[in-house]
Amino acid sequence: MKKALITGITGQDGSYLTELLLEKGYEVHGIIRRSSSFNTSRLSHLYQDPHEKNRKLILHYGDLADAENIRKIIFSVKPDEIYNMGAQSHVRVSFDIPEYTANITALGTLRILETIRDLEKESGKKIKFYQASSSEMFGAALPPQHEKTPFHPRSPYGSAKVFAFHITKLYREAYGIFAVNGILFNHESPRRGETFVTRKITRGITRIKAGLDKKIYLGNLEARRDWGYAPEYMEATYLMMQHKNPDDFVIGTGKSHSIREFLEIAFKEAGLGDYKKYIGIDKRYYRPTEVNHLVADISKAKKVLGWKPKTSLKELIKIMLEAEKADLKYEFKK
Repeated sequence: MKKALITGITGQDGSYLTELLLEKGYEVHGIIRRSSSFNTSRLSHLYQDPHEKNRKLILHYGDLADAENIRKIIFSVKPDEIYNMGAQSHVRVSFDIPEYTANITALGTLRILETIRDLEKESGKKIKFYQASSSEMFGAALPPQHEKTPFHPRSPYGSAKVFAFHITKLYREAYGIFAVNGILFNHESPRRGETFVTRKITRGITRIKAGLDKKIYLGNLEARRDWGYAPEYMEATYLMMQHKNPDDFVIGTGKSHSIREFLEIAFKEAGLGDYKKYIGIDKRYYRPTEVNHLVADISKAKKVLGWKPKTSLKELIKIMLEAEKADLKYEFKK
């Protein structure tokens, strides 16, 4: 049985990846941060009591800022594969907490790679490593963006991800570690965090229809993004780790839409008509430096991995709206 260790397991990507790996027969270990409240809601349907025998999902308290803790967990678990999904991942917030963002998103990756290097040297065990890279690394680079497009990050988050990308590539080339970078463009789902623009929109629409809210407050509506469905992107992630040679891959849909277009589709799908009546602009949500246009060139992933997206933006929005309605009904029952 293969063992996988996932940082950021309680996030959107971590939870979908956990489902996928459990289905494939893995024993999955996850690192979660200690909190006074439960922060494992995305894993609740997968949770197994620690007293159960032959558990397939095991959680460990840890933090990417704590090198010794990360080292102890990796040396104890001795995983076959490590997926680094953990990060301070909110782009706008990264301007407010740039040092913390760099510590977790950039140096956290280095801490894991150094531990892999030591464990491989000490035990001879080979460990595969996946780094969750981001389209935000491209920033102001002209679209479409592919694996050889020069990075031009426009945020502390994007800059931290560039460091993580290059240190992953360096450890692959310098020490022979099986290390891959998945450069994933925006990917959404009902499990997306509520402060991200797509969830703000779909959640806001549902609350407006229920008479709970009157407006959704957003920032720049002209920014264009390449939005896909998160579970499909985790399939691409898995394929990268099973490929014979470690490499870097851009994953997206190859289509871009503005936030304004997202609003038009979502409000039409919800039967609310003109979105303009329900949208307010708040300058707090603008970034000091904007990323205007991201769209993926996925030629390499199609050719090498045989992967391509299946879900259109309209289908994705419908999935998210249906989930919002179900969540709201559950809240009312409580």
